Parts: sequence; structure tokens; C-alpha cells
Amino acid sequence: QVQLVESGGGRVQAGGSLRLSCAASGGTFSTFMMGWFRQAPGKEREFVASITRSGVNTYYADSVKGRFTISRDNAKNTVYLQMNSLKSDEAAAYYCAATQGFGVRADDYNYWGQGTQVTVSS
Repeated sequence: QVQLVESGGGRVQAGGSLRLSCAASGGTFSTFMMGWFRQAPGKEREFVASITRSGVNTYYADSVKGRFTISRDNAKNTVYLQMNSLKSDEAAAYYCAATQGFGVRADDYNYWGQGTQVTVSS
């Protein structure tokens, strides 16, 4: 079993930046593909970004390409999401997830963190 703990959420003005972190424990981090998802109230959980085990390949939702960057540090068992130029409609709970497979859908992921809230004020 792997446990995931997100941090770094908070309140930011539209156009601002935040960096989310997700610390993993209880498993061999480098064997997991990692992803970030978000869910706003009344909406379905949606894919934001994912990164392969080595960190060489990354995948992004079209809506965040060019503004968000996912990265990982396997020595620190941590995955990051740098979010720039945040928009007011991107306020949501952001979740870190892990899979021993491959995926860009929530159903592809087996392990989830509790989420960290991002509030974007206009």
C-alpha cells in the first residue's frame, strides 16, 4: 500500500502561481506512475497531469498545457505540480494519485491522497 499526502494548496489571485507537492510513503515510489487530478464542487474529477516512473514523459490536459508543470523527485518520493497563470475556474480540490500501470483517467489510478484545496480569487 502507498500513502499519499498533498500540500501546498491555498488562496491565490487569478494570474498567480502555486506549487503543490505530494509525498509518498509505504511503497517503492519509482515504480508508480503519478498523476494530479482536480475536482470542483458539483463537477466530476478531472485529469490535470501525469508523469511516468522515470519522469521522462509527461502528459497534460489541454486546458493546462503551457501553464502547469508536473515533475518528480524519486530520491525524495515526491511529485510536484507547478501551476502558473491560475484562472478563477481552476479553483478546486487537487488530488495526487498513483498507479502501477499507466493512465490519464481517474479510473487508471489505484491510490489517492486526501486532496489539497486551491482557491483562486478574481
